[in-house]
Amino acid sequence: MGTFSIECRIENPVDRSRSAVIPQMLVDTGSEYTWVPTATLEALGISREKKDLTFVMANGQHITRSVGFAIVRHDSYFTIDEVVFAEEGDLLLLGARTLEGFNLRVDSARKKLVAAGPLPAAASHSITR
Repeated sequence: MGTFSIECRIENPVDRSRSAVIPQMLVDTGSEYTWVPTATLEALGISREKKDLTFVMANGQHITRSVGFAIVRHDSYFTIDEVVFAEEGDLLLLGARTLEGFNLRVDSARKKLVAAGPLPAAASHSITR
């Protein structure tokens, strides 16, 4: 598929005036979560909501990290998502959950994100009273 990076803005969901730009986040559909530097999340006042979650790295190694809630933006797209407090040596990743929240998909030939199209929804049923 090839890899590419994008710029994202991370915001505190309670105080949206507190934000930071991450200039290079690797788009990684193999990662469920988005990974943001711990120092950035702490500077924005984002709290660790889930502690000691276990993640399996591509090499099979198990690691633990904390997770918090943030608004993630790219261009005109945004979503609120769980983000991992990335430690030194961790890759900065834009994960599949965030992509789904953006309603974007990867165009691997052009190495860019494109609109995923209409959102699926359940068929409506009329309710009889």
